[in-house]
Amino acid sequence: MTTRHVGVFGGTFDPIHHGHLRSAEEIAEDLGLERVLFVPSAEPPHKKRSNLAGAAHRLAMVRLAVRGNPLFRASDLEARRGGRSYSVDTLRQVQRRLGGDAEIHFFMGLDAFREIETWKNFGEIFALANVVVTSRPPEAVEPIVETLPVAVQAHFCYRRGRGWIHRSGHTILFRPVTPLDISASDIRARVARRQSIRYLLPPSVERYIDRHRLYRKGS
Repeated sequence: MTTRHVGVFGGTFDPIHHGHLRSAEEIAEDLGLERVLFVPSAEPPHKKRSNLAGAAHRLAMVRLAVRGNPLFRASDLEARRGGRSYSVDTLRQVQRRLGGDAEIHFFMGLDAFREIETWKNFGEIFALANVVVTSRPPEAVEPIVETLPVAVQAHFCYRRGRGWIHRSGHTILFRPVTPLDISASDIRARVARRQSIRYLLPPSVERYIDRHRLYRKGS
């Protein structure tokens, strides 16, 4: 039986931009993934913002952004589930849907990984999937490769040449990606100031933001 390798990229995506898309493209190419699922959260537990665009809007923007890339898919798992979105619940659902012949690779940024102990049932995440930790230079991943967060260390053993191996056989992979200095918060601020966001995100997403008047003051 051939193992399918699938990436899961969760996040607020408020809005999705070229930084998200480029990092997913590089990881998919590097690991030989046959699919990457972009999973916009319904209610992100770690972000308390009164001006968060609705889940339906963020899912629609992701669908527009990934259109045309045969590797990328938008997933409505968290949007349909509603409430607070926890990665461990999403990974369980993905595993059930894909079946036992799929190897899941869960993407997260270095900042999120450093705070992994604050996530719901974080230990189970490593049993469900390989974790791909991304960073953008000049922030290097080398120091954290040698010293994992204290809460995580008990779940892993270190094998030279292979990196961190979980008791389940899954791994933590550290991958630097192209340093595109783009942030969703900056895009939102630019929209609020009526400044251009061209070339920071796909044109289809830019048009969607304009059409639905997202991120404008008073909207």
